[in-house]
Amino acid sequence: MQKSAPRRVKIYEGKAKVLFEGTQPGTLVQYFKDDTTAFNNQKHAVIEGKGVINNLISEYIMMRLEDVGIPTHFIRRINMREQLIRQLEIIPLEVVARNVIAGSLAKRLGLTEGNPLPQPLFELYYKNDALGDPLVTEDHAIAFEWAAPQELQIMASMAQRVNDFLCGLFAGIGLKLVDFKIEFGRLVNEDGEVEIYLADEISPDSCRLWD
Repeated sequence: MQKSAPRRVKIYEGKAKVLFEGTQPGTLVQYFKDDTTAFNNQKHAVIEGKGVINNLISEYIMMRLEDVGIPTHFIRRINMREQLIRQLEIIPLEVVARNVIAGSLAKRLGLTEGNPLPQPLFELYYKNDALGDPLVTEDHAIAFEWAAPQELQIMASMAQRVNDFLCGLFAGIGLKLVDFKIEFGRLVNEDGEVEIYLADEISPDSCRLWD
């Protein structure tokens, strides 16, 4: 009699991904869904195969970022929809990098969409769907203990390096990287020290790209 596959334990389900317990301690399985959302989940649709594409793109980008010395949660791709990743303590902040005026920045400040920024702009948003992921400052992050000052410095440095790398990567295939969002997490190393890792994904779901 054939044994059924063991049922996996779901840890978290978001708008575009599901996280399951990994087969090894300190790991998770990240599953990419075909769901797509916009305007903070006000619009929702299912695009067949989207999860497969995002999985492959995110795998490629994470591997290339590792090559240039940026630590990520990515370990390896399991199949067309799943990755094995390091289990991190996620910092409840999104870092949005902007190279061109667009989207909420244009609306919030009454600026003309499409104009390049004189230098990349980096913003912090508090990860809270119920509040609509509000824009916050570093002082907020420190005051409410979402991140320590030295962690914010590391995140800012890594975000700048990721932006530089992605701008070149996408320019090489004729795409302009307008803006994107990334997340970070903490991992305690063998010496008991806390290290910051790039988390989540980098794919067309988290980037605004113009042809």
